[in-house]
Amino acid sequence: MFSYRHAFHAGNHADVLKHTTLIALMKYLTQKDTALTVIDTHAGAGLYRLDGDYTETSGEAQEGVFRLFSASNVPAAHAVPASTASKKVATSKAAGAAITAGEALAPALQDYADLLRGLNPQFATSGDLAHLKIYPGSPFIEQQFLSGRDKLKLFELHPTDFKSLTGNIAQLGVGRQVTVACEDGFEVLKTFLPPPARRAMVLCDPSYEIKSDYARVAACMGDAVKRFATGTYVVWYPIIPRPEAHDLPRKLKTLATKAGRSWLNATLTVKSSKLTTDEAGDVKRPGLPASGMFVINPPHTLKAELQAALPQMVARLGQDRNAGFTLDHGG
Repeated sequence: MFSYRHAFHAGNHADVLKHTTLIALMKYLTQKDTALTVIDTHAGAGLYRLDGDYTETSGEAQEGVFRLFSASNVPAAHAVPASTASKKVATSKAAGAAITAGEALAPALQDYADLLRGLNPQFATSGDLAHLKIYPGSPFIEQQFLSGRDKLKLFELHPTDFKSLTGNIAQLGVGRQVTVACEDGFEVLKTFLPPPARRAMVLCDPSYEIKSDYARVAACMGDAVKRFATGTYVVWYPIIPRPEAHDLPRKLKTLATKAGRSWLNATLTVKSSKLTTDEAGDVKRPGLPASGMFVINPPHTLKAELQAALPQMVARLGQDRNAGFTLDHGG
């Protein structure tokens, strides 16, 4: 149960999608004067080293955030197969020409890049990727946008990550604005809805290491919408050859539609999900080929922001002809 460590995956292509979307959400939701409660059900360690043993062992950041910043690696965007796209889906085929080296980033991606530069001043000054060493998890991104009236509630069950998260948050010196608890985020969420000021954003981002996580996410979001229908609910999910993974966004669409709530579903694919063999004939698994972000009650600005950012993610992060994106919405 406690073997998953996000440190191995920090800064990968899924994080680029997840955190670009999260920044756009936080920017919009913190513009109002009314207090916002942000709840992160699976917070992780909060902060990661891209030059640490975990990240260097996996190498996933090299195919994610480092690839994004590399001007020398800008492949053409490719279309998602037409069979995967509904009438409401925007795909990379409709997005236009490939991104060229030196082209300005879309505003949402620029915000993501600026946040990373802020945490890595030597990288910001030199542009040398060797100085891109600190990577923020969702708790640090969320806290960056909070004002004094807002609250951030973080939950993490992994004992080692909980200890790291507690220490990392303490360094911010933000006092009671941020609370950290070693509790099951799925279970504890219900106790905070509805929030006192009737404004909330919930990020649900489990490891999905256990198959039951998929069903728990759907059940948790269904209960949350019933308790507080106007909250913004954000779910990250992997896109892998597993029935539960493909069923989850469908279940989220169904519950949002039944509740009469708007929704948005963005996916990013960087490579094929097929197994391959090496020269020795050994089977090689592709790792995570794609992921998605599902948002219930998204801000009206989010669709346009992702329409501009997703083609650039495909162009900079795509690894083969299967790379592409979808952007679906309803309600």
